[in-house]
Amino acid sequence: MSLSQARRVALAAQGLHRERPDAGGGAESGGRAPTMRQVQGVIDRLGLLQIDSVNVLARAHLMPLYARLGPYDTALLDRAAGRAPRRLVETWAHVASYVPPSTWPLLEWRRRRYRTEAWGTISAVEMSHSEAVADVRHLVTERGPITASEVHEILEAEGRAHPRDRSQWGWNWTVAKRALEFLFFTGEITSARRNGAFERCYDLTERVLPPEVVAAPPVADADAVRALLEIGARAHGVGTLRCFKDYFRLRGPAVRTAFDELVEAGTLRPVTVRGWDEPTYLHADAALPRRATATTLLNPFDPLVFERTRLERLFDVHYRIEIYVPAPKRVHGYYVLPFLEGEDLTARVDLKADRRAGVLRVLSAHRERAAGEQTAARLAAELRVLGGWLGVPEVDVAASGDLAPALAAEVAAA
Repeated sequence: MSLSQARRVALAAQGLHRERPDAGGGAESGGRAPTMRQVQGVIDRLGLLQIDSVNVLARAHLMPLYARLGPYDTALLDRAAGRAPRRLVETWAHVASYVPPSTWPLLEWRRRRYRTEAWGTISAVEMSHSEAVADVRHLVTERGPITASEVHEILEAEGRAHPRDRSQWGWNWTVAKRALEFLFFTGEITSARRNGAFERCYDLTERVLPPEVVAAPPVADADAVRALLEIGARAHGVGTLRCFKDYFRLRGPAVRTAFDELVEAGTLRPVTVRGWDEPTYLHADAALPRRATATTLLNPFDPLVFERTRLERLFDVHYRIEIYVPAPKRVHGYYVLPFLEGEDLTARVDLKADRRAGVLRVLSAHRERAAGEQTAARLAAELRVLGGWLGVPEVDVAASGDLAPALAAEVAAA
């Protein structure tokens, strides 16, 4: 395969090879808005949506659907994850993620291995604060769905809350929150929905999952790992073992065994991609479109983007998220989105939704090697659509980055 073919396979696997519905006269043009059926199609294709608390532009799980469907009603996703029958459920997958309920049983082995798979602050709470875990379990059973802050307030009012430890770096969670996260990681409870502040509303898992998932027989560990690896391979279309196993952050000797079984079964076929020096495989269901025509923005947690080595090999783009880099040392910005133009990543923009002012702020705009004469105009059009969807219709381009002058001119002309 040529690199161009590999790119088109990868884009097709992710549903990013075609123009979005809004490009052909969707809701923004007076046409039909994306439906729950289309949302379900994206969920089925991707297999997971990563969750992140950063909200400088839009919540991480909202953007992959926008990238593939264009402006859609986010209430559809809230309904998919927060009302029965649920089409999504929260668990630890890539990291904290939404997955289809059918994937929940495939991750039971991870929930069982919480002592090695969970963060230390979570896994240690069972031993250090067993009484708090019992209190929290009782409260969720009696009052769920309930948030961590509500649990802490109830325990505090009853004189049973532990003081918050502010000596450690990070979120400085209360003991109640740590206990909740322990029960969440082990699968005893899960999120019934998110409230307006994006807090989890915890409830017993058996009251959240569809009945058929609760009643399903256990999946053997080896079968589960193989199924998860196959989901990652299907979502990538083409790639290496490192790519496929990163999708659900799989590790250990069982992964290699599962991989070999998928190859032996013909689910994965060896393929040579020119310029790649690592064994590469094509999923049996992968499609190779003749062209890739989408133009869209990808957030830092999009499944096409989050395995950075793969991204660099596919698109010749070195991309790193700089949220945790001190501001003076950032190269491209705080929350930078790559711009997909056809089969190339042609630009990257640091974006912020200034909701109070109603402005989509482009804090910097940089060209990539593949940028062309139409990149600035196409990116300007995309920013107008994105701003309209986010409720910040005015686009303001700061004078930072080598693409900024041309982009500002296109925005002003429009």
